[in-house]
Amino acid sequence: MIADNDGSPAPPYRAALLVGLALFALYVATLAPSTAFWDASEYIATAHIVGIPHPPGNPLFVILGRAWSLLLTPLGIPPAVAVNLLAAATSATASAFFFLVAHRVLGGLKTDRRIALWGAAAGALIGGTAFTVWNQSTVNEKVYTVSAVIVAAVCWLGVRWRDRRSEPGSERLILWAVFLTALGATNHLMSVLGAPALVVIALAAGAGSLAKLRFLWRAATLVAIGISFNFVLPVRAELDPVINEGDPTCESLSRAAVAIYTLGRTGCPDLAANLRREQYRPVPVTQRKAPIESQFENYYQYFDWQWARSLKPDVLPGGASTPFTVIFLGLGIFGLSGAWRADRATGAGLGALAATLTVGLVIYLNFRYGYSLSPEIADLSRHEVRERDYFYLVGFMFWGSLAGIGLARFWDLVVRRTRGSRSKGGELPGRRLLRAAPVMSIALLPLVLNWSWASRSEDYAARDWAYNLLMSVEPYAVLFTNGDNDTFPLWYVQEVEGIRQDVTVVVGQYLGTSWYVKQLQALTSPENQRPFDPEQAPGLYENPGMPSRPIIELSHEILDAVAPTRLTSDLDLPLAEVVAVYRSGTVLSRIDQLTLAIVQAARQDRPIYFSSLGGTMTRLGLTRWAVRQGLALLLQPVRNGFGPPGWVSIGTPDNPVWVDVDRSIRLYRDIYSFRGLRERRIWPDRSVKVVWQFHFAASAMARAVQVTGGDRALVDSLRADSDHFLSLGEFGVSSPPTSEPDS
Repeated sequence: MIADNDGSPAPPYRAALLVGLALFALYVATLAPSTAFWDASEYIATAHIVGIPHPPGNPLFVILGRAWSLLLTPLGIPPAVAVNLLAAATSATASAFFFLVAHRVLGGLKTDRRIALWGAAAGALIGGTAFTVWNQSTVNEKVYTVSAVIVAAVCWLGVRWRDRRSEPGSERLILWAVFLTALGATNHLMSVLGAPALVVIALAAGAGSLAKLRFLWRAATLVAIGISFNFVLPVRAELDPVINEGDPTCESLSRAAVAIYTLGRTGCPDLAANLRREQYRPVPVTQRKAPIESQFENYYQYFDWQWARSLKPDVLPGGASTPFTVIFLGLGIFGLSGAWRADRATGAGLGALAATLTVGLVIYLNFRYGYSLSPEIADLSRHEVRERDYFYLVGFMFWGSLAGIGLARFWDLVVRRTRGSRSKGGELPGRRLLRAAPVMSIALLPLVLNWSWASRSEDYAARDWAYNLLMSVEPYAVLFTNGDNDTFPLWYVQEVEGIRQDVTVVVGQYLGTSWYVKQLQALTSPENQRPFDPEQAPGLYENPGMPSRPIIELSHEILDAVAPTRLTSDLDLPLAEVVAVYRSGTVLSRIDQLTLAIVQAARQDRPIYFSSLGGTMTRLGLTRWAVRQGLALLLQPVRNGFGPPGWVSIGTPDNPVWVDVDRSIRLYRDIYSFRGLRERRIWPDRSVKVVWQFHFAASAMARAVQVTGGDRALVDSLRADSDHFLSLGEFGVSSPPTSEPDS
């Protein structure tokens, strides 16, 4: 192996490439074949149409995702698979950079070159198959694999500069790191987490050459160029894409520049609010959302998942996974101490990175109580709405690399303690290496023990949920949803696959913003309303003709003025032959008022549906007039307890639960798709509640068919499905039902 000028081994770029390709192949083998829950559908859809996802807008990811998809188009790869492959490629590339870092550390320890190569590869494998890393690398649920590449590349550039700092022009390595960090900030702020390590390495190694005015000027220029990618936001927002969250428009280029270069502190209001994520009302880190000890307990819970997830379906830490957690925790610490021994500057930098990605991130993120922790805190608003392990993706990947260094050191230690361990030239004898090599099999544990939980192959659950829900509603329906998982997959199916674009999806939570209802008004105006395509639902629905008005006709001034209010008199909401009454003293939020306004205006020529009985429908007291049509709930008042033929009440007179039996059974048996759901045995993320909606639908239909004296085999089949979905949602594991619904 050729050495650098300072005597350190030259970087094995070819080996790093092979390691990256091997991990990429693993991710491809376990890749999601379509979209997934949470933000995956939003990011796939916005990349496909060059839209704007939720604040801060992630313009680098959107443009990168679109360009990547176009490059893969000649191969006939579907857009969702293309964007998922981007997650796989970026994650594998990040692991390749960490491979180079680990190899450099082991080389600094004067480790046998074979141990250095295999140890670095083991670190890449451990980090790349950590549960969260692997699970996030097989579908583009978030933008964090792009940030992982940037953090890993910055770390490598810092280590490489440390070795070559005496060479002319070596400061270019630092300049590249600065530029990547600034550019990465337009993907997500996670990209800047490599900066502390870079600073520590530079200071510890002696950064005199970097203190020159010329270098500082060039660095500042590169930062300005990198951050300038945020100009994509106002430019694209001005063109009104279908998905335009936050609507970060600007009245002038200069005002946009002020907002971008002050990081949203001032400048044009809409863009500034988007950049500082005002929609989510962030609080300062000094105002803790939960006790700090609870937040660190939450981090440990996620760390405990990483190394042997399949051994313990329960999400709480402890039990069968504990020995593996202890092993990889110890190996990581041993690896970090090895970095310090190999080189003080590099060790300090890697220590800073480890601290940033663990302690620093826990303090900065300032989470509420963990989703599945502290059950004694009954108030759900004090808990996170989902598991947040993905925020630590880069940290788990990096810790795996440190564990690989520690494992290589252990292998080296075992060999050296045998008699006559040295051969000519200072290398270790091959036979002794092989005898001790089985210790390296520890690196295979996450691969084996995480596969069933991390793999997303054959998983169409999110896509089919969205398809099923959209096919449940009549042409030109208004469909109210409650959150990410019953919304974003619908966006994906509509914008990427072009299915049922006539349906207006209304995200209840977004009605609290100033921009969203105006976008809905514009998208549903007669000139913009997308038509119903009867061929997408052959024989299921007739075409009623295009609606003649938008779903809400209030002026922008009135829409802006809607604010929470307490009723001073009763409010009547006419619904066909009945009236919903909101009593004096009732407090209606902006969301409630706009929901009622849309229901009142749109129901004249559009059917009104809700994605679930909970959330908006329950809050507004509309559940007594809900009629289940498959997965969707039609708002259709039924008077005096008698519905049209085919409608069955399975509730009580005071709390009727109506089911349109014929429509529901036809949808369930002939239209719906259950790929990756009915036969599923593992449901890793129990904070995804969509599976419960399948349970409720199947259970309600089974009861309705039984009430009408229908086919007993069909009742049993629906109950089997219902039990399966219930088990998945409640326990995360289940055995598939033994019968099909059409048996």
